[in-house]
Amino acid sequence: MIHKNRLLIIFYRNPVLGKVKTRLAVTLGDAAALAVYLRMVQFTLECTLPVASEKIVYYSDFVDREDRWPNGEFQKALQEGADLGEKMMNAFIRGFENGYTSICIIGTDCLELTPEILGQAFDQLGTHGAVIGPANDGGYYLLGMNKLFTEVFENKKWSSDTVCFDTIEDFRDLGIVVEHLPLLSDVDEEKDLPPTWRKLLKGL
Repeated sequence: MIHKNRLLIIFYRNPVLGKVKTRLAVTLGDAAALAVYLRMVQFTLECTLPVASEKIVYYSDFVDREDRWPNGEFQKALQEGADLGEKMMNAFIRGFENGYTSICIIGTDCLELTPEILGQAFDQLGTHGAVIGPANDGGYYLLGMNKLFTEVFENKKWSSDTVCFDTIEDFRDLGIVVEHLPLLSDVDEEKDLPPTWRKLLKGL
């Protein structure tokens, strides 16, 4: 049963050659990086489908109504803002304005994510003000809140190894108890890919 008060936001970059997974492309090349990205997107889609929440995909450049994200399962919208923090904040603002009371955001970079972890994140928002999924590169793969705290999106050096720590400090300064999800790995460089995925690359 879908919890109508829960919203899962998925930040998605339109799959354009040379514009996705650029750090992967340094060693793999643009074509292989795009192929890996599309597999990661499919993984994220399959991981999020079972989650008992409303879901919305936020596109980086344009909304595609005919792509792999099924319109019947996923709402679709365009990211708006000057940087990642402002884009995420605006997505949360829109979600709360639309009546959702528990909102989580993810990207498409974590191949260790599971439907169970996503469900756990929403469950923890029932007793905590916020939830965060720390990534081993110092960022986070998930952020969840049951009300808007704009401070966590401001004054951050995005894609740095201090983002998760700085975000947790923001919550502490606000007096908000943050529940932590398991530490997982994001895929940014070739070394981050699981061994089975590296084998697949040989065929690309």
